[in-house]
Amino acid sequence: MRKCQNCNMPFSWSKVYKAFLGWVYKPVTCDNCGAEHKLTFEGRLLFVSLTGLPMLLFVIFFSPFTNHLATLGAGLAILSIGSLFVPYFVKFKVA
Repeated sequence: MRKCQNCNMPFSWSKVYKAFLGWVYKPVTCDNCGAEHKLTFEGRLLFVSLTGLPMLLFVIFFSPFTNHLATLGAGLAILSIGSLFVPYFVKFKVA
């Protein structure tokens, strides 16, 4: 899990995950020292490569289903599973 760059206090998984919810990425604030950490450009690319890219590849190219609803459901499941791993790999910088 990622840590604060000022005090090395680890961020909780849920705090990092909540930074990705919504249309705008929110900064993560350290509970110990109050420092704000913003998501880096590489972190945003990693988010897309773990969530949207696998879903789109499956839905467009690799879907074994003839039913569009089943394909969409499987694609959303892939997106959800990929998003669970994002908090472990993203990078932040102190704002």
